[in-house]
Amino acid sequence: MADSQAILRFRHLGMLTIFAVYMVILVGGIVRASGSGMGCPDWPTCFGQWIPPTEESQLPPNYHEIYANRGYQNTQFNPVKTWIEYANRLVGVTIGFLIFLTAWSSRVFLTIDKSIFYLSTLVFVLVGFQGWLGSAVVASNLKPFMITLHMLLALLIVAMLIYVIARSQKISLARIDCQQLPRQVQPLIKIAMTLTLVQIIMGTQVREAVDFIAHEHQYIDREFWRDSFPIIFYIHRSFAALILLTNLYLFWKVYQTLNKNNLILRCCKILMLFLGLEILAGISLDRLGVPPIAQPIHLLLANLVFGLQFFIYICIKYALVRPVKVM
Repeated sequence: MADSQAILRFRHLGMLTIFAVYMVILVGGIVRASGSGMGCPDWPTCFGQWIPPTEESQLPPNYHEIYANRGYQNTQFNPVKTWIEYANRLVGVTIGFLIFLTAWSSRVFLTIDKSIFYLSTLVFVLVGFQGWLGSAVVASNLKPFMITLHMLLALLIVAMLIYVIARSQKISLARIDCQQLPRQVQPLIKIAMTLTLVQIIMGTQVREAVDFIAHEHQYIDREFWRDSFPIIFYIHRSFAALILLTNLYLFWKVYQTLNKNNLILRCCKILMLFLGLEILAGISLDRLGVPPIAQPIHLLLANLVFGLQFFIYICIKYALVRPVKVM
């Protein structure tokens, strides 16, 4: 018999790590929305210090020239942007520790489900690669492709974490009563996930364009940014309607057949809440002059929608399999 306390500890660590990954997505969105990506022009230090300065007087008098020689033209110290970027790095380091503890605690599954241990270890490796990629993003002077790749890798990491935590509870999930669900629900949730992923990818392209526009306007005059939005923005905006209809149909099918206390139905309700809030955040970006607070919230909600869709898919997959008796 596996140690039940060790299994419980693994699940708690895994869920805490998932929360931390979503936090770094939120903080990363704040970094981009505030234009703080180069708040620390070097890595892993910040202006050559492990704890960044709070005043420009704490930097060398010729720091402009120093960073210009390193390829970072017009480097200007801004304490707010520096500490926003520094907070982003601290959250990233915290995730590194958490995912190490999660991978270490997954050893309990070596005797009952080795895949959980191997996948947890792979996530730890990916988090290390994500840290390296973060340094490469800074070294590239915030090239849009690198930023997008950095975000998509975060999405993969959180999806893998959700999977291993759900897999560790597959016997419990198998007890969920969903035998009455229509057959089209499983392919429907796959379609919904695919549409959300496509929407997130298009959203990163919109964000790249907005970053360029923001730089051109020196992060002011936000009410005029919309005049320069590319065509991908309008495709992204219209695509939201298809996503909303798909998820509404999914919710309706689940609502018609499952008990109100069923975990899958409860998750579908939360999914619709997140999706509604995400659309509202998108509308505010479109109609209210790209408010800075709406940008990271919109990004976070998109990732939460995908994560919840993925969890619902796993729940349905395990629930349609007979529970396995443990000797």
